[in-house]
Amino acid sequence: MKVILLQDVKGSGKKGELVNVSDGYGRNYLLPHKLAIEADAKAINEMKNAELSKQYKIEQEKLKAAEDAEKLKDCTLTVTAKAGKGGKLFGSVTSKEIAAELKKNFGIDIDKRKIVPESDIKAFGVYNCEVKLYAGISAKIKVMVSEAEK
Repeated sequence: MKVILLQDVKGSGKKGELVNVSDGYGRNYLLPHKLAIEADAKAINEMKNAELSKQYKIEQEKLKAAEDAEKLKDCTLTVTAKAGKGGKLFGSVTSKEIAAELKKNFGIDIDKRKIVPESDIKAFGVYNCEVKLYAGISAKIKVMVSEAEK
């Protein structure tokens, strides 16, 4: 009996897979417990459409990430910070602040965990950062830290 699994079933397969199981196991366990549906033409067609939809969504995300990477390519972002005597910053410039500046200046919403500075930003100057937009797609940006107006 061919069934499409609605949940992961140990020993049978993962959610969304088309598997062949014995008739008794399918009728007496999988179907009554709503762990699977019988693989008729309609169910197989819906499964294929869902897979195509998922692939299309992934492709769109990759295209958007590539566009964002092109926008950010070799850009310089200016971040202001307060400093004490001797030009030393109070604390440091964090990925969260860099993400906020990217959103404000370029309109690109990036999670702070995807911004990786090459070193800690604890003084004024220019620093290199890597922005990971998607698996395998990243952009290098420069972050210029300047003193905030008092």
